[in-house]
Amino acid sequence: MTEFFNFDDLTWPEVADLPRDIPLVLPLGAGYPLDLLAQGLAHPEKIGLLPAFPFGWRGSGLEIPEPVLARAIHNLLASLRDDGFTRVFTLAPQAVDLGPGADVIHLAPRKVARDPFPPETEKGKVVLIPIGHTEQHALHMALSVDTISIEAVAAGTAAKVPSQACCLPVMPYGVSTHRPSFAATMNMGGRAFEDFWCEVVNSLVARGFDRFYLLSGHGGNSSFLVNVVKYCGERHRRIFCATAFLYLSGPQGVAALEKYRQSKIGGMGHACELETSFMLHLRPDLVHMERVMDDIDFVTTPSYYMDWVEGGALVANPPWDDDSVYGAYGAGSLATAEKGRLWLEAAIAEKVEHVAEIHQQHSLREARRNAGFGLWGRMQKE
Repeated sequence: MTEFFNFDDLTWPEVADLPRDIPLVLPLGAGYPLDLLAQGLAHPEKIGLLPAFPFGWRGSGLEIPEPVLARAIHNLLASLRDDGFTRVFTLAPQAVDLGPGADVIHLAPRKVARDPFPPETEKGKVVLIPIGHTEQHALHMALSVDTISIEAVAAGTAAKVPSQACCLPVMPYGVSTHRPSFAATMNMGGRAFEDFWCEVVNSLVARGFDRFYLLSGHGGNSSFLVNVVKYCGERHRRIFCATAFLYLSGPQGVAALEKYRQSKIGGMGHACELETSFMLHLRPDLVHMERVMDDIDFVTTPSYYMDWVEGGALVANPPWDDDSVYGAYGAGSLATAEKGRLWLEAAIAEKVEHVAEIHQQHSLREARRNAGFGLWGRMQKE
């Protein structure tokens, strides 16, 4: 009988040790009959299930153009092939066409999303769009860290201010330009990532939503999300679309980090004191503290150094191999579940303030537009 396992529950060394002919399957949505999947793959001993891609295709509840979706999926599967895996598939509903070379297994999910989301009743709220990633997190943590962390931040924010914000399902895939350095790290590709999220915003704007906050749990997404915000703000002149660098990056968030952290500068970056603390609080079953190896030997100069909020005037992207032996940037050994609880509360509080400010920005700008401020007045006359 075929055994199924969650790919993103593994650490990168565990993925590196997998047989390269083991089937790995990326599902579009959930609820597929796994017995039929095993049958279609000739009943292998094991099948690895990647985290489900939550929306984008026809019938998912939030649709984008199929070629844009296809590019994102192709790039993700190429990451696995680059790691040497030879049996890589997408699991999709019958109607989905991802183009040639997609290796799609078509099955009918037992449960299909029929209603669009967010529902129309959520118009006027800030749409929170949490984006994580599936990537290595050193020797001691699973590939799902960024997704679990930002899902908790976004869900906590929406729960605190349900009259002001609603939340999309978390996206477990982003961009990793350091992908070749360590096994198991996925990469949607920068341009495909930008195109995907621009189309998501386009789709929501077409339905009447006008306030968006793209929340990232993965640093590699950040520069590309800035581009998304710029493209969308230029295309849709009556919306307010914003992002921020991860979480705990504003003045109050940084103060919360400093209050409880034990590591010095360089101790927080990736699979570090902060992220490990988050996971000890949220999913301790996916943390192996006995395997922690601190990586704090970053090549530091006055204008370029590593910490949670990266510092210095220089922006660069050198190979991770220069600075990290085990896949971490920071001191995971100093993590505790209590720090994770406190920092999660602070991260939610930071995002609640941002939601209020997005509403304020949109309201103030709409008032100016409606009053005919500057060029808006000329356009009204025309």
